[in-house]
Amino acid sequence: MKKNILYLFLLLVLFSCDKKEEPLISFYYWKTNYELTATEQKAIKENNVQKIYIRYFDIDLDTKTKKAFPRSPIHFIQKPTISNIVPVVYIKNSVMLSTEVTDSLAQKAFDFIQIINKTNDLSCNEIQIDCDWTLKSSPAYMAFIESFKRISHKKISATIRLHQVKYFKKTKVPNVDSAVLMYYNMGTIGIKSLNSIYDRTTAAHYISSLKKYPLSLNVALPVYAWGIHSRDNRILGLRSKLTVNDLQLDTNFVATAKKTFSVIHSNYRKGVFYKKGDVVKIEAISAGDLKEMATDLTANLPQKPKEIIFYDLDEDNLKNYEKNIFKQITNHF
Repeated sequence: MKKNILYLFLLLVLFSCDKKEEPLISFYYWKTNYELTATEQKAIKENNVQKIYIRYFDIDLDTKTKKAFPRSPIHFIQKPTISNIVPVVYIKNSVMLSTEVTDSLAQKAFDFIQIINKTNDLSCNEIQIDCDWTLKSSPAYMAFIESFKRISHKKISATIRLHQVKYFKKTKVPNVDSAVLMYYNMGTIGIKSLNSIYDRTTAAHYISSLKKYPLSLNVALPVYAWGIHSRDNRILGLRSKLTVNDLQLDTNFVATAKKTFSVIHSNYRKGVFYKKGDVVKIEAISAGDLKEMATDLTANLPQKPKEIIFYDLDEDNLKNYEKNIFKQITNHF
């Protein structure tokens, strides 16, 4: 009897140790007004989201003075119900190439975060810096990270692009507490090019480098769509939250290919003028794309990510997927 009990106990220990721990589900929030809809709140609850990354502001260069300044700061219409919020500051690479990159810039950025937090009765333990730095801007960016880390006394995370992974010996590795691989925006935005948000062939040129990257990485995956709006073969801009289904239901547009539409009647749509003859190419991410990404990343990441962050939390994005898509994807890791 005692042997049977001991055998059962050992089996329980064995299976409990072998239990698969799935990454946590998190979201980026990238709108200028923080005000969740019922659908967005439901997504947070159903996916047991414990952490949300909120874009606080961008840092850009003034075209006249060439001085860095905060652009489009967040406004909290409602207070986040999630206690663990991470302010994200997006810094344009042009700022890192300017003469403005000093301790002063790091101090100003941190002070502005503090002002937003104090005004809205918020606090944070972590701040994320988002910048697509290059070989030329690398020294300034690395110095900025050092200054910001010293000034803030917070946990600092940074976003990492695929090219920064593959060429990390040249572009360098930021001295941060954690990092997030941005697994999207891989290609050139063009009328006839492949999907610029995600292309498996493009990713294949970089993904094997993940095994050698010196930082452990969490992963950010895309759940958004946009339209590339062109006229006379010239790109006019990106039209966010625009899907194939949206244009299929609009009689001002007609499909000329699987994901390409031509404007047959001049019209205004959400404040944007579409002239007869304009072309809109839709780029989107399917559930199959997400599962493919997860499979490829799992085969190449040296360590399982602790967190998968989906970009971005928006009702217009959520409607394009079945509600359990986020759990399906984390199950793949």
